[in-house]
Amino acid sequence: MEVANHQTYTWLDRLVYCIFRLLICAIQSISLERCQRLSKLAGYVLSRILKVRRSLIESNLQRVFPDWQAQQRDSTQEQMWEHLILMMCEIAHAPRKIHRENWYEHFDVPDRKQFLQLALDRRPKVLVSGHFGNFELAGFVTGLFGISTTTIARPLDNGFVHDYIDRFRSSGGQFMLSKSGTASQVQSLLDQGGMLSLLADQYGGPKGCWVEFLGQLASCHKALALFTLSSGAPMVVCSNIRKEQPLEFEVRILGLADPASKDCPDSIIAMTRWYNQCLENAIRRTPSQYWWVHHRWKGTPPTKMAKVA
Repeated sequence: MEVANHQTYTWLDRLVYCIFRLLICAIQSISLERCQRLSKLAGYVLSRILKVRRSLIESNLQRVFPDWQAQQRDSTQEQMWEHLILMMCEIAHAPRKIHRENWYEHFDVPDRKQFLQLALDRRPKVLVSGHFGNFELAGFVTGLFGISTTTIARPLDNGFVHDYIDRFRSSGGQFMLSKSGTASQVQSLLDQGGMLSLLADQYGGPKGCWVEFLGQLASCHKALALFTLSSGAPMVVCSNIRKEQPLEFEVRILGLADPASKDCPDSIIAMTRWYNQCLENAIRRTPSQYWWVHHRWKGTPPTKMAKVA
């Protein structure tokens, strides 16, 4: 087994990895139907009994849905945890159940023609999503479509777990890049007409681009907009939403911004506002599949922006 050499591993790292692999083996040994029932039970326990990160989730939901009653917020918390546990189960089962000959049995793609046109476009592309739906399987199935993507992601703290997840992500055709120290590789990819994939709903720091996301000012990385504006790469906002049953999804294009068209946002703040709005519209339709446990609204906006808001 090859392990990345970017850090020194301790006995605790090895123990956590062993527990992690035993958990994956246990999940793979039971049916998806049972996984769904266990996920529902786990969602109830995590939200109602253990109340894991309850204050953060409650705060996020109150920010975005101030008119909701407490019962509706509690129900969404429970459904979110159920979604996250089931997502982990789907990731464990996917390599054994989904392949190039049967992916269409698991993924409904209403925008298939548009995806094909993008794949055949010789220009670089920027594929954007968020911590919404099963975004991990979105990258996995894109490779099965025959569309090779390069995804930027932060390395996990445990190198053994990181390598295991990286092998899963790469098995469908993704290539993974670290968030730091890879600027030259990203530029080379865009110059060669490749497809860059990123999660857009991550904190961009105090000097990021502050725009409204789900009704609240949030800091976003300026690089996402710059990738499109500087290279002429169309930006595609996508989602992969679970339908009624496990491993049954709908992959959709939520928006397309093409610098070659006249109506494409032409500034960093306009582009950033546009892709956040695309994600927001989808999240409001299916709030239970968003990561409300994700601390999205960190930091304090600049005074000027706060006054404008």
